[in-house]
Amino acid sequence: MQPKEILFELLKKDGRPDRQLSNFEAFKFVGDPVSAYLRGGRKKGTRYLDKWGVTYDFPEDAPGAMPISTPDVRVLKDITRWREQVKAPDIASNCKEGWEEARARAKEVSGDSYLATAMMVTGVFETLHNLMGFEDTLTAFYEHPTEMHELIDYIADYRLEYEKMLVENLHPDAVLAHDDWGTKDSLFMNPDTWREFLKEPYRRLYSYLRENGVVVIHHADSYMAPIVEDMAEIGINVWQGVLPENDIPAIQYRLDGRMVLMGGIGAAIDREDSTEEEIRSYVRIVLENCCPGGHFIPSVTYGGPASVYPHVFPIIEDEILRYNSILHINAPRRPLPVHRVKGEEEIAAKTEKKFTEQKAEDLSVLDKLADSLRKGRNRAVLSGVDEALEKGYDPQAIISDGLVKGMMLLGEDFTASRAFVPEMLVAAKCMTSALDVLKPLLKGDTIQKKGRICLGTVKGDMHDIGKNLVKIMLEGGGFEVVDLGVDVPAERFVETAIDEKCDIIACSALLTTTMSEMRRVVELSVDRGIRDKVKIMVGGAPVTQAFCDEIGADGYADDAAQGVLLAEKLMNK
Repeated sequence: MQPKEILFELLKKDGRPDRQLSNFEAFKFVGDPVSAYLRGGRKKGTRYLDKWGVTYDFPEDAPGAMPISTPDVRVLKDITRWREQVKAPDIASNCKEGWEEARARAKEVSGDSYLATAMMVTGVFETLHNLMGFEDTLTAFYEHPTEMHELIDYIADYRLEYEKMLVENLHPDAVLAHDDWGTKDSLFMNPDTWREFLKEPYRRLYSYLRENGVVVIHHADSYMAPIVEDMAEIGINVWQGVLPENDIPAIQYRLDGRMVLMGGIGAAIDREDSTEEEIRSYVRIVLENCCPGGHFIPSVTYGGPASVYPHVFPIIEDEILRYNSILHINAPRRPLPVHRVKGEEEIAAKTEKKFTEQKAEDLSVLDKLADSLRKGRNRAVLSGVDEALEKGYDPQAIISDGLVKGMMLLGEDFTASRAFVPEMLVAAKCMTSALDVLKPLLKGDTIQKKGRICLGTVKGDMHDIGKNLVKIMLEGGGFEVVDLGVDVPAERFVETAIDEKCDIIACSALLTTTMSEMRRVVELSVDRGIRDKVKIMVGGAPVTQAFCDEIGADGYADDAAQGVLLAEKLMNK
């Protein structure tokens, strides 16, 4: 079978492809005038504005550009005034030329063998947080739902116009749309929040493509297991970028052929020092676990056909070729358990026991305050602080036994995937409001801190979402945090630790290409003579405990909540 034939067999519930596709083998990407217009101006070593007015930074040593959403350059500063501050690009007026050449290219690459594929990057959710910042986007779902629905519809209308221009002028066989909705092991938001705000706009967008015979590919290298049935329902044919953390065999069983899963080969082996044997072993495990379940395309989880380090991708391709060259006799399919995240049941039981075994009236004032903070109820938190003060509680005790306790309980919820990033951001705002009331009442106007931590995203990496989340949890857990921001060189981590008398250095990274800077932090702390005085903790999507041990750091945390527990453990050593 030709790659195009195999793809269409995979799309059938009972299709019978004669081999596995390899990565993006079936898809030939075709540029178009809209994409060229929207992405023009991207050059390494520059800072530039896109057509929405979003500022991007593209460092020389970074693999891609990152949007900058600091208050001074943010496009949308007030969600209640979005109509005044947000203007979609005028693609109808600016993208009239160049379609004939694009059609010729699509005709040349498609035929019977391949699908001519257009790419639509920066989806609805990504556009939102590019315009207004990630944290403001997530909290606005709770605080300004009406305006968020309106702005999402506006962005979706713009993308529908883009789709119509592609369908009418390019006639693509497939469209690959990008929109990440989660981290490595969690959605960015509660599944019900995603359903309320994003599901129906995307149903409208993907229904149009499906009605016009276009195969819908959605890229999201995220943990999205809780919403896979919804994704199939709204018209996604192929979910590209499926991280192995999603438990692919379990999802295959749940979907029963309703959507093709494309991915499984994560960034763990995309390293400068990865060996051929290591890469082949990793890929073979993915193939043996996922291919028998069907409706699967083994692929890198990135949004395009390449690896960061050039030697990795050819080995991946060759190992898939080897797999296809041997005879496979599949065992009967058996039900697989739905993936449970990070010991969810045990953590849930531990957390809920604190409140479900007691009636509300039996809870102490500080327990009620902790529960209100955990649930992000700002008025209840402020009322709880007032009640605690009226009953004679010491302000420091209110902080440590009420507010900090509530943040720690929320951290347990987050680790168990019962709470998500927006809930943590809302709770952080509640805590800030409460501290504004309590700080003037503290003796010496000082809050007792567990320790001082300098925190940052390492050099070459502009991602700050995870770093900001760790900061919120550390501060909520009673630590003082010196936030160094993003793109932080090893020298600045160490110098800050010395100048600010920090107890811990905390390094974050999202890109595998920047992880080596963490090693430099450890080495430089030895050279500067502070290694025995300062603990070093590391984290981020590509970071593992094995990497932590290899570079000689003191600890690795899997998520922001675990980072607080790790920091407390390191302080007690």
